[in-house]
Amino acid sequence: MFAGHALLAFAVVALAADRCGWSRERALALAAVAAAFAALPDVDMGYALVGVVGAAPGAGDALAVASAFWRTGNVVHRAVTHSLLVAPGVAVAVYAAAVGERTGSTAARVGAASAVVALSAVAAAASGALGAAVMTIFALGAVAAGVAVGRYTDLPPAAIAAAALFGLVSHPFGDLLTGEPPAMLYPLSATLVAERVALHPDPTLHLLGAFLVELSTVWAAVYAYFRLTGRPIRPTVNPRAALGFGYAASIPLIPTPTLDLSYPFVFSVLAVATVGAAPRVRPLRRTVELPDGVTAALTGLTAVTLAALAYAAAYLVA
Repeated sequence: MFAGHALLAFAVVALAADRCGWSRERALALAAVAAAFAALPDVDMGYALVGVVGAAPGAGDALAVASAFWRTGNVVHRAVTHSLLVAPGVAVAVYAAAVGERTGSTAARVGAASAVVALSAVAAAASGALGAAVMTIFALGAVAAGVAVGRYTDLPPAAIAAAALFGLVSHPFGDLLTGEPPAMLYPLSATLVAERVALHPDPTLHLLGAFLVELSTVWAAVYAYFRLTGRPIRPTVNPRAALGFGYAASIPLIPTPTLDLSYPFVFSVLAVATVGAAPRVRPLRRTVELPDGVTAALTGLTAVTLAALAYAAAYLVA
């Protein structure tokens, strides 16, 4: 998943906080914290820019650059930052950072710094200098987020740490459908999940299934947000979203998508979302009406969802 990591954490925490009786504003704020920390583990992909820089001069095309990006990023991706054993240590650092920012406690700030140093030392022992560098960036990013949340919200530090822990722990499970499974027990050599989860033996149907799982997380976040704000979803979606069904006609026009060749499908199906931003022309009134941002986003999301379902149905028939 890409955005799905953050959006799934947002949806779960928002609905849980709402059920626990939190106010709408605090529930959404806590959900945003969980979403931010659910996205944080992918900071390790920053190393992939090394591959892009090296490939760019003679890459020749976008696919070659993308290949270099993933090839280089996978050197450190889904290891140091994706561990279920590392996550609690990071959450402790976040708690200490939030307490230090909220109370001005020197001891708490020293505790946060000590946690970062300890985590980096563990990574250095297990993975050398590169692992230590990735861990340091990861932990410092978490501490910085803890400081920011402690400064700009009234959320309790314990709740901040809990939301951070949920976001960090939930992230690696979202990676089980694509690529190599994360090293969930890092720095131990033991393996929790050895192979990615296959949704279907057919590689194209597996990709389509993974894409629909990602879309489901987006819809879960949309549902959570609209539920907490008391707004209905259906009136926000413009009927032009039905144009997404037409994407089924792209089957003979793009390469059959798989995990190894997903870009033509992913980029083209996401382009369907532009129907949400299309203006409404009223010739008789000589006016052009632009949809508001929420309507455009939800109409585009609906169109992409219908496009993916239509493509999957057409692929099964063909």
